[in-house]
Amino acid sequence: MRVRGRLTWGRRSRAGAALAALLAGVVPPAVLPTPSAAAGTAAAGTPVCQVRDDRLREISGMVATDDGYVVVNDGADDEARRRIFFLDQRCAVVRTLSYPSRPRDTEDLAIGRDGTIWVADIGDNDRSRPTVAIWRLAPGTDKPVLYRLAYPDRPHDAEALLLDADDRPLIITKGGSGTVFLYAPTVALRPTATTALASVGQVTLPTTNTSNPFSFLGRGVITGAASAPDGRRVVLRSYADAFEYDVPDGDVVAALTSGTPRITPLPDEPQGESITYSRDGRSLLTVSESADQPAGTRPTILRYPATAATATAVRPTDSVDAVAPTAAPPAAEEVGGAGDRTWLLAAGAGTLLALLALAGVLRWRHTARR
Repeated sequence: MRVRGRLTWGRRSRAGAALAALLAGVVPPAVLPTPSAAAGTAAAGTPVCQVRDDRLREISGMVATDDGYVVVNDGADDEARRRIFFLDQRCAVVRTLSYPSRPRDTEDLAIGRDGTIWVADIGDNDRSRPTVAIWRLAPGTDKPVLYRLAYPDRPHDAEALLLDADDRPLIITKGGSGTVFLYAPTVALRPTATTALASVGQVTLPTTNTSNPFSFLGRGVITGAASAPDGRRVVLRSYADAFEYDVPDGDVVAALTSGTPRITPLPDEPQGESITYSRDGRSLLTVSESADQPAGTRPTILRYPATAATATAVRPTDSVDAVAPTAAPPAAEEVGGAGDRTWLLAAGAGTLLALLALAGVLRWRHTARR
């Protein structure tokens, strides 16, 4: 989902300067500790092609195919944008498919080994949907089939979808404070029934310092996911970074919950919500929304090496802000609101309170020295 506006903070005191620096993505070393492990040097991706179709300004999901790409917008009200778009290798739209009924909030795509396209209709900013959905488009067909799913506990906002070795869908919640949750169907999907989801694990994300439009808040959420063509690697992305996990035995859940990710920075993408592997598995491809960007800005597919020399393997527990695997769900998972900015504010509330307390101490110490 689109995030409108940016968070800013500024004060003239030394304490306020520390706060402003943190929210700008710079951690003053004299005030706050530095993570013991961080992503490598943040280099911008290499442009592949530019999407010039005006219907595609809120791209939230993408997969690579042998002859191009498939993309979807997030929950657009405009019917012309509420489609599955097929692009050629130069990012030109070559055809589109409509849904047989109106989707609620399409947020990600996945592609099976047989070429089946899975559309994740799982966005829920207000956390109010009684069910979410997945659309399945089999090869050679032009009508996606709808499958409804229900969480076992409460509604969640989610923007990422993976497939396991058996093409079972795996939903990754968006999170908000560095911990995200995994849900999978308990039985085979049926188009005429609502399938129960089960909680199958959680993932604690490493902390990085990668610059992005939402500062530290953008580093603690998951906005997209993808599987390598051979199924031996998967990647999760935030607004700032890609976290790549090895899947040596085909168990995606085990890889995510107990594996050690390699981090590839995705610096300063305007609003990066999409990621996929190239068909040869050698690259990570991303594309960002361009809505609310300067006039003339177009979504551009960027390429990053999937095994970049600068990527660093990091254990979640190495990061100073990581949440223990047994921690309760983050506050952002409980907060409803009108738009993504609500969860961004909720996710950062605890951190901001702590910083305000720190600001008070610093201001008091500064006054006491006068």
